Amino acid sequence: MKTPFTVEQFFDVFNNYNEAVFPMQAVFYLLSSFVVYLTIKPNSGSEKIVSGVLALLWLWMGIVYHLVFFTAVNNAAYLFGAMFVLQGILFLVTGVFQSKLSFKFRFDIYGITGIALIIFALVIYPILGFFLGHVYPSSPTFGLPCPTTIFTLGILILSNKKCPAEIMVIPFLWSVIGFFAAFSFGVIEDTGLLIAGLLTLTLLLVKNKKYQNE
Repeated sequence: MKTPFTVEQFFDVFNNYNEAVFPMQAVFYLLSSFVVYLTIKPNSGSEKIVSGVLALLWLWMGIVYHLVFFTAVNNAAYLFGAMFVLQGILFLVTGVFQSKLSFKFRFDIYGITGIALIIFALVIYPILGFFLGHVYPSSPTFGLPCPTTIFTLGILILSNKKCPAEIMVIPFLWSVIGFFAAFSFGVIEDTGLLIAGLLTLTLLLVKNKKYQNE
């Protein structure tokens, strides 16, 4: 399927975004590190903080990236922006207001897979991108949809209770949409996005069944 924008326009959006929002990339890395810490050493308020940070990231991606920057080259970004804003609201309502989300690292298949996806999103993704020629500022930094979706999926795998189905839908859909769109432009590192989506969906379905039977 032919995209409505060129490869050059696609990477120009990253360039324009990264230069305009700097140093938010560093802020998001600090927030993500704090989120990971809270999954390893959770406390009484950690579930709301983790959910709140995830909500912030998805609202940011929906409003700032999709609606402000990506709409300049792709009208579908209005739909994508709405999806991401909805996901941010779901994290706020489900995780912050209703306290239905809880996250804790355990040394099992879920914990190992979740941490592996988080490390991929925060560390391996940008390094791999650099060696593939995607150099800052014309590169998808953390806080942009693909690496941040991988990070989100990794956190969701660390769910400490049954994960509501509605929380999984949009991240999984984006793991498919984002992969095919970005991969067609040579963002090979986004192979991890599709793998993360499939792994997370499979493991969460198994984990949810396990919690339901307990």
